[in-house]
Amino acid sequence: MKSDHLKESNNIEDRRGQSYSQSSSNSNLGGGILQILLSPGSFKSKIIIILLIVFLGGGASLGGLFGNGTSSQPYQSTQVTRTNKTHVDDADAQFVSKVLATTEDHWHKVFQAEGRTYQEPKLVFYTGRTKTGCGVGQASAGPFYCPTDKKIYLDMSFYKELTTKYKASGDFAMAYVIAHEVGHHVQNELGILGKYHRMQQGLSEKERNAISVRIELQADYLAGVWARSIQDRNLLDIGDIEEAMNAAHAVGDDTLQEQAYGYSVPDSFTHGTSEQRMRWFKRGYQYGDLQHGDTFSLSDSEL
Repeated sequence: MKSDHLKESNNIEDRRGQSYSQSSSNSNLGGGILQILLSPGSFKSKIIIILLIVFLGGGASLGGLFGNGTSSQPYQSTQVTRTNKTHVDDADAQFVSKVLATTEDHWHKVFQAEGRTYQEPKLVFYTGRTKTGCGVGQASAGPFYCPTDKKIYLDMSFYKELTTKYKASGDFAMAYVIAHEVGHHVQNELGILGKYHRMQQGLSEKERNAISVRIELQADYLAGVWARSIQDRNLLDIGDIEEAMNAAHAVGDDTLQEQAYGYSVPDSFTHGTSEQRMRWFKRGYQYGDLQHGDTFSLSDSEL
């Protein structure tokens, strides 16, 4: 991707170098203590339990990284070397920042044409783990978008993993990943994430997974729409689309499961097969609009 002359995004939050230690929350701790005091058992044993919670730190449940869940597990920043830095000085992070800026330019135009206003997401660089509006983000989960705080979270070690672990090399493979996460933000802005997250409530795991697949494939389509805009700006290098397709293939549920276990379980898919992910990215690249990206009205066989 031809990015040398491109501007960087102003929506970067650089938390790299921060580490987080678990601490207790007065509000959560208070609720836990009240439950203990009201529970059966001797008063002495209850006091012992409460003292252990106070001195060892109260445990709490973690909200999901997808959906509107929030974490009740507070984290406290320690050993901070960078805080909320909005300019990055390393080449890989600069490239990601430039990709984000191109998504901002494109989706502003699309939303404006639809009579809407596009609210830009922020992208957070972090190391290891970090606090998010959806719980504690961890590098092992890969890049993700949190609809609660409208931020994309990225540990830059994933850039290397694309080449070494997923065998998807090239800068446009990483650009596809960013565009896919921005696609989730577009869905959030259009009310799609909230609508289908509510639909998932009360459904079986298989049914929830099926909805999740459609959400993810639509995000792949939106990444393809963005890629079309990059072509229209003459910013594509030879082989860029192939790099994105390789990345889409590498993160298909069937490919990941077969590599990990030697077999795949379709009912457990949450993102779609490699073939589906490539096809929906290619479809977005072909049409370059919002109208052809409806993954929710199609039958399973049409996906």
